[in-house]
Amino acid sequence: MPSTTVETPPTDDVSLSHGLKQRHLSMIALGGVIGAGLFVGSGAGIAAAGPSIVIAYAVSGLLVMLVMRMLGEMSAAYPSSGSFSAHAERAIGPWAGFTAGWSFWVLLCTAVGLEGIGAAKIVTGWLPGTPEWAWVALFMVVFCGANLAAVKNFGEFEFWFAALKVGAITLFLVLGVLAIAGVLPGTDSPGASHLTDFLPHGSEGLVIGLLASVFAYGGLETVTIAAAESQDPVRGVASAVRTAMWRIAVFYVGSMAVIVTLVPWNAKEVVEKGPYVAALDHLGIPGAGQLMNVVVLVALLSAMNANIYGSSRIAYSLVERGQGPKALGRVSGGVPRVAVLASSVFGFVCVVLSYWRPDDVFPWLLNMIGAVILVVWVFIAVSQLRLRRRLEREAPGRLVVRMWAFPVLTWLALAGMAAIFVLMARQPDTRVQLYSTGGMTLFLAVVGYAWQRARAGR
Repeated sequence: MPSTTVETPPTDDVSLSHGLKQRHLSMIALGGVIGAGLFVGSGAGIAAAGPSIVIAYAVSGLLVMLVMRMLGEMSAAYPSSGSFSAHAERAIGPWAGFTAGWSFWVLLCTAVGLEGIGAAKIVTGWLPGTPEWAWVALFMVVFCGANLAAVKNFGEFEFWFAALKVGAITLFLVLGVLAIAGVLPGTDSPGASHLTDFLPHGSEGLVIGLLASVFAYGGLETVTIAAAESQDPVRGVASAVRTAMWRIAVFYVGSMAVIVTLVPWNAKEVVEKGPYVAALDHLGIPGAGQLMNVVVLVALLSAMNANIYGSSRIAYSLVERGQGPKALGRVSGGVPRVAVLASSVFGFVCVVLSYWRPDDVFPWLLNMIGAVILVVWVFIAVSQLRLRRRLEREAPGRLVVRMWAFPVLTWLALAGMAAIFVLMARQPDTRVQLYSTGGMTLFLAVVGYAWQRARAGR
């Protein structure tokens, strides 16, 4: 009869500190799903899909839930700052860990630059005449410095950033539901009048909305990276993954339902101002635009902070596993400071490229990372398929979090990812991203395999 004792899982990161508390992880998990892409980027999805954007977010949300469940199962069994990269190496081989890890590192570092630019644009709107680059530099220095000092600084920043985002979107949902119910003073309930044209652009519009919603979920992986530096990694991952379903349902699907019920999907302010501002303006909330600008700024700064952290830990983990320059693996005070600096510098290079070569180099870089998150999800699913069977055979006590209906739902998730790749290939705007990301992934896979063979031959 197999033992039911839960084994203490090994951690790959013996020299990193464990300065993150459970409250940090809980709030990172809660607020990590609320990004600037949700507040601003969802406007384009609504314009394309109309009220059916709710279906798009629900479908992509189900896929993300499955991915997070798979990742949670592996991360609870094998806590590591390398997260899915370390799992891919363990399940498939060093080349897979190399490919998944370095492609995600490029994605996160580029995102740091993009978020810095977006945050600077908001601040210069409040303070016209001030140079954008100076604000980007300030944000970089603040968050690079916070991540260099101690992991608890990252945790504290994210705790308060997440608290503000959660508070803002909760208030938005409460006001929206009251308005829809017709009990908010000074507003009339629109009923279902804005939902009658459910598929205004047919299935093609729904596809565009689906693709937009998929990429709005980026950032959920950070909690499994951070868990390795928490006081109780297994408990942290298990708690975050088990609450993922209601967080996605409430924050993403719920807010889309409120917006398209309150505001006509084709109102020009949905795209121009952003869907949340448009909804608050519809409710007659004074200063709604500036209020949402503050929330979006916080979301951007939160993402900068999280991505500097995540990219530095991914780089550190890769080096620890012999898959990168040894200098990036140096740790002092429990922090991989060289990796933090390298990740921040790369992010700032992206900012420079956006000013220096806005018409060629920068768009090329953006296209290259366009579908990386989908590539990472494929590695997660394939790794979970292989590791689950190994764990059931060798260490069942480590299966603290279990993938639902294994292996059926894992295969279903892989089929969903394949379908998204096909849909991307059909759309002119996303086709370039798909091919560019595919080229980068193939290049990294070849380099990773050559590295693997070279190490094996020593």
